[in-house]
Amino acid sequence: MKALKFAAAAAVIALTPAVFSPAALAQGKGVERMYILECGQGHTGDMSRWTPGKNAGVPMDIVDSCYLIKHGQDYFLWDTGIADAIAAKPEGEPAPPAGISWKRPKTLAAQLAELGVKPDDIKYVGISHTHPDHAGNVELFPKSMLMVQKAEYEWPDAKGGPRFNPAHPVTKLEGDRDVFGDGSVTIISTPGHTPGHQSLLVKLPNTGAVLLTGDAVHFKANWDGKVVPGANFDKEKTAASMTRMADVLAQNKGLIWINHDKVQRDAQKLSPQFYD
Repeated sequence: MKALKFAAAAAVIALTPAVFSPAALAQGKGVERMYILECGQGHTGDMSRWTPGKNAGVPMDIVDSCYLIKHGQDYFLWDTGIADAIAAKPEGEPAPPAGISWKRPKTLAAQLAELGVKPDDIKYVGISHTHPDHAGNVELFPKSMLMVQKAEYEWPDAKGGPRFNPAHPVTKLEGDRDVFGDGSVTIISTPGHTPGHQSLLVKLPNTGAVLLTGDAVHFKANWDGKVVPGANFDKEKTAASMTRMADVLAQNKGLIWINHDKVQRDAQKLSPQFYD
C-alpha cells in the first residue's frame, strides 16, 4: 500500500509544471545574465521625426543596442544593430540633415569574441523589426534560428523583395512566444512601428523583469507622453502596443529599457559587464 502511495505521489510531482523561484533561477534555471552590446551611435539634425509638430531642426545624438542573453548553455541575441561594415568607415555612414548618420565604434563580432562567444554558439536571433539599425548583422549568424513575426517576415522591402535571406532558418511567429518554455524570455508582439514589430520581456534573477522596446518606443519622452512618431506604419496599433507594454510592465513590476535613448543607455553597464 505504501509503495502505491509513493508511486502516486511521484506521478503527481512529475506532472506538476516547474515553477522557478529567484533562487532557482540563480542556480542555473532560466536566464543567467544579459549583456548590453554597443551596436551603433547615431546623430540626427531633426528630432521632429519622433515628435510630430515639435523640435523641428533640433539635433540629437542617439544610440543603438543589442542584447546577448545567456540561458543555461544557450545564447539568445536580441537585435543585431547597424552593419559591422560601418566600423571600417572612419566618418561613419553619412545622412541628410533630417536623417540619421551612423557610426560603429565596435563591431558586433568583436564584442562577441571578447566574451568568448562564436556566431555558431548563438541558438536564436530575435529581431524586433527589419530596419537596418536592428537587422544589419543577421547574416553573421547563418545557422541561428531567426525568430521574427510572420507579418514582418512577409512584409516586402522598398523594391518588393524579401527582407531576409530565404535560406536562413526561421520561425515565423504569430503573436507572443515563450522562447525557452520557462517564462524567462518572452517575445511580445507590439506591432505599429512596422507591421510585425516585437519587443522582448526578460526575467533576470537579481535585476528582475526588463522589457526591451525595440522601436515600439524610441525615447523616454515618447513613452512618457505616449507620442507616436509620424513615420510609423500604423499609428493606432503603435498606441495600442504602448498600452499593452504598460500592462506587461505593471504585471511583472518590470523596468523599461528604451533602445535609442542615449541618456538611459549612458547610465547602463555595457559588455563585458552584465546584468544578472
